Amino acid sequence: MSAEKSTAEISPELLAEVAHDTAPATEFELRHGSYRAVITARGGALRQLLHDGRDLVVPFGPEGEIPSYRGVVCAPWPNRLADGKYSVNGEQLQLPINELERNTALHGLVFDQLWTLVEKTETSVSLAYALRPSPGYPFSIALLASYTLSADGLRATVTATNSGQGTAPYGVCPHPYLVAGSAPLDEWSAIIPAREFLEVTPDRLLPLDVVPLDGHRFDFRNEKLLHGIEIDHAFTGIIRDADGRAAVQVFDPSGTGVELSWGREWPWLQIHTADRPVVGPNRLGLAVEPMTCPPDAFNSGMDLVQLAPGDTHEASWTVRALQR
Repeated sequence: MSAEKSTAEISPELLAEVAHDTAPATEFELRHGSYRAVITARGGALRQLLHDGRDLVVPFGPEGEIPSYRGVVCAPWPNRLADGKYSVNGEQLQLPINELERNTALHGLVFDQLWTLVEKTETSVSLAYALRPSPGYPFSIALLASYTLSADGLRATVTATNSGQGTAPYGVCPHPYLVAGSAPLDEWSAIIPAREFLEVTPDRLLPLDVVPLDGHRFDFRNEKLLHGIEIDHAFTGIIRDADGRAAVQVFDPSGTGVELSWGREWPWLQIHTADRPVVGPNRLGLAVEPMTCPPDAFNSGMDLVQLAPGDTHEASWTVRALQR
């Protein structure tokens, strides 16, 4: 598709058609000033982001399975869905279980799919994927992931359009693991602008209650060290500025840092300290995932987007380098 074609002019029908063509390339490098990014068609993912040669996210290789869902787009739901089951209009549906140890459907249906190039410039790229109806998710969703580098860092946007007939339950989140600097994660400090978090079951990480963070070890409203704290929880009660934006900031003891900011379209935030239960690389980065809805929202309905036929949902986030 021509690079002159504006994404604003692309219809859901054309997105669906484009997304099933064979992509001529799967790696797309972006450059602007001191920033460099690599976007991959695998999962529509952010594979690498650097500032002055320093990693701002945990990278992964150009081939093979993406480890730990790094940088992927999670749609049409973020996080976990208990037993992969939910109901629409009284009909119970069953999604594939891909988190076997917890018997959940995790991170949607497009994280392992090959997205297709829509347009590319030196500083931006847009990728499309057409999600077709399936027994577990009988809806048609045209997805567009756009990435743009500027002096303010990397801005990413996911646009979803219901190109089918029925109203579709929908949610989305990005899945980057932030890197503050060269020191281990236990030496990093963080600011997380949230007043509440979602307690979960210890075995399956499924929702229990939303509780205040006052006095809790997960309260990072004031900057503090991540040392010895394991988090894999959703946060809410997000503290925003006058423009409705919020930001997580993570700092290395050397003074370098990284920030991920987002707008009102994301009322939830998953934080994960990347603890691994098996032998191997551990706590390599801090997963910071703005979410449109909490875990298991297909069942609870909490903040779940109901995407009517022809409707579009758009959500953006930005990652930038920090220096004290």
